[in-house]
Amino acid sequence: MMKKLVFVSLLLGASAGAQAGIETVSRFDIGKDNWPFTREEVMLSCEKGNLLFAINDGTLVQYPLNTAAEAKVKSGEMRGVPVAIILADDPAHPGSKKSLAPIIARAEKLCGINKATD
Repeated sequence: MMKKLVFVSLLLGASAGAQAGIETVSRFDIGKDNWPFTREEVMLSCEKGNLLFAINDGTLVQYPLNTAAEAKVKSGEMRGVPVAIILADDPAHPGSKKSLAPIIARAEKLCGINKATD
């Protein structure tokens, strides 16, 4: 796992400049009811400019979590695929996907963003 983390850090650092933070989170950390992904675990990344990504730790595919990250992917400046690919269905709201809010809040902490004081 440590080799993978070092590789991802180098990869992401090279793609967007200095990296603000990275953290692995799982269904256990966030809570089963709040976990929005079809995977059991992802890495969260905050890149320079407050670009938030979820990363598949098995394939290293990046999924943008905010509009700034989506814009970088759309422009071709960074690689990534839509996060909708790994979003789980919300059983409480048929036809909808689970909310990314707890994941985005956790990733924002890596950037030093605290919505309560910002």
